[in-house]
Amino acid sequence: MIQFYYAYQPIIDFFLLSIGFGFSQQIALRAGVFSIATAGFAALGAYTVAILVTRYGVPAWATVILGAVLAGAVGFVLSLPLARLRGAFQAIATLAFVQIVLSLLLYGEGLTGGALGIMNIPRLANTGIILIAVLAVMYVMWSIGRTGLGRVFEALRQEESVASSLGVNIGTYHTLAFVLSGAIGGLFGGLQSLYVFQIEPNNFGFALVVNVLTVVILGGRTTILGPVMGAAIMAILPELARPLAEYRPAVNGVILILVITFLPNGVGDEIVFWFRRRRHARVAAARTPQSKESQNAVT
Repeated sequence: MIQFYYAYQPIIDFFLLSIGFGFSQQIALRAGVFSIATAGFAALGAYTVAILVTRYGVPAWATVILGAVLAGAVGFVLSLPLARLRGAFQAIATLAFVQIVLSLLLYGEGLTGGALGIMNIPRLANTGIILIAVLAVMYVMWSIGRTGLGRVFEALRQEESVASSLGVNIGTYHTLAFVLSGAIGGLFGGLQSLYVFQIEPNNFGFALVVNVLTVVILGGRTTILGPVMGAAIMAILPELARPLAEYRPAVNGVILILVITFLPNGVGDEIVFWFRRRRHARVAAARTPQSKESQNAVT
């Protein structure tokens, strides 16, 4: 087991980080917010940690918290104008936010290092620390799903007009979704910064936007298992497609199209829904004999 871990440690760590970014994306989609701002939030968290650790000697755990708080605060500010938008307009606006963040990082050389980024970041995050962060976020997501907040998010995702007619303040809950998405993205951006030794603006560009969206689309947008399955597919797929390394983007695209076509809810969500249908069928089958016996007793 230890040999397997050391042989595949980079893949395992990439898998865990992808889960975190996937949850940042998923919480927005669960609330009916078509935001793709996770890459921008991750960049804010990563650079906050890198700058404070390398230049000011702030303890690493404090910088990670500060990075998550900063990204959540920016998510709040971002939500004020964007909560009025819907659908594709929201997606375009959040993509513009990512580009603004990258431009600030690229041209703020005095603080961010410009195109070269920040180097010599101490590697203080390991598999165990990232795993603890993933489990903590999974618990938060699970808790949200079991509360009224989760039910409101589900109502907003399915039919916003109906939720509004029931007295739900759409803007308030969209703002909360932006804040949660920002905090989670900033948290894992900070952990990534403490894992890779060096960060640069290109680490948080369009490629990360596509990867995070792919994780959620492949895995699922409504269940905790969704980002886990999506991240697993994204981590394992390059190894399986190694003989087709030259055509890897095409292979990824084909798999994504097949999943969207035949499993529109995502692999993880489909698995959860299948088990739910089986459980409901067993419950219904168990109740049927009882109802027949009661009818016979009455007759």
